[in-house]
Amino acid sequence: MSRRQAQGHQMTIHFLGTSGSWPTADRNVSATAIKRGGEVLLFDCGEGTQRQFQRSELSHMAVTKIFLTHFHGDHCYGLPGYLKTMQLNERTVPLDIFGPPGIERLIQDFQRIAPTRPEFPIRVHPMEPGKTIRFSEGYSVTAARADHSVINFAYAIEEEPRPGRFDKPKALALGVPEGRMFGKLQSGHSVQLEDGRTIHPEDVLGPDRRGRKVVISGDTRPSDAIARLAEGADILIHEATYLDEHQEQAEENQHSTAREAGEVAKKAGVRALWLHHFSPRYTTADGHLREAWEVFRETHVARDFSTVDVALPDNGDDE
Repeated sequence: MSRRQAQGHQMTIHFLGTSGSWPTADRNVSATAIKRGGEVLLFDCGEGTQRQFQRSELSHMAVTKIFLTHFHGDHCYGLPGYLKTMQLNERTVPLDIFGPPGIERLIQDFQRIAPTRPEFPIRVHPMEPGKTIRFSEGYSVTAARADHSVINFAYAIEEEPRPGRFDKPKALALGVPEGRMFGKLQSGHSVQLEDGRTIHPEDVLGPDRRGRKVVISGDTRPSDAIARLAEGADILIHEATYLDEHQEQAEENQHSTAREAGEVAKKAGVRALWLHHFSPRYTTADGHLREAWEVFRETHVARDFSTVDVALPDNGDDE
């Protein structure tokens, strides 16, 4: 896959569950999917996630990779049912599952408690803080240690750089005919002209342009590690379990307030902040939005089945 093809995919975030601890009448527990081209990446899988897929625009069979932030039930107890749903739908393609150390044991225990014999391969990958995995689809995922009562990883999904802007007048001046050769140069391949000269991509392309970057916090207190991970991200999805009035509980239970999430977003210099993982004690998230706005104006509240299109960064020279 060429870099240009890899960067041509639409990227959309689907919030499938935005409640913390337990479901409410309006919110299911944690699950966030990122659809990029034909594949779906699932971050956390709280109980009932397979039903949330049925109510969404997504196909649960399109999920290629699952990333668990940590092993609290509202983030992973939906996995046995989800795997069973895939089995019953006769999935055959492999599924990769990533998570903190102990992820292999967790999957083994789930399969022992609720025996399944899926026909598709399940490949389990323990992550470590600072570990980056690069995928052939044109992006990488990096883990960072968050600050919670158990080991919790935040994840950054970052696309490879895009080729620079194509300089058509320069290409024509060099004698490159319009058509197929233009496309090859834009895709990063050299071309040979009829007179024997070789034109290289760097002869007609500007500097590389960065791809998109999305960061998901998992459960955490405000964390410098997450701020570093999210530096310059297009979107930071950060937990906002509590309001200021429950600051003491936030510290005791190692969660964040909405205001604290806004402070992390401001420190990281992200383009937009999306709050989720709200305590069931709150019937609305209006207060969360108000408190985060006081710190970081580009704040939004996630609701179950909210979708967010992640635009390619505007570097001032996009075609």
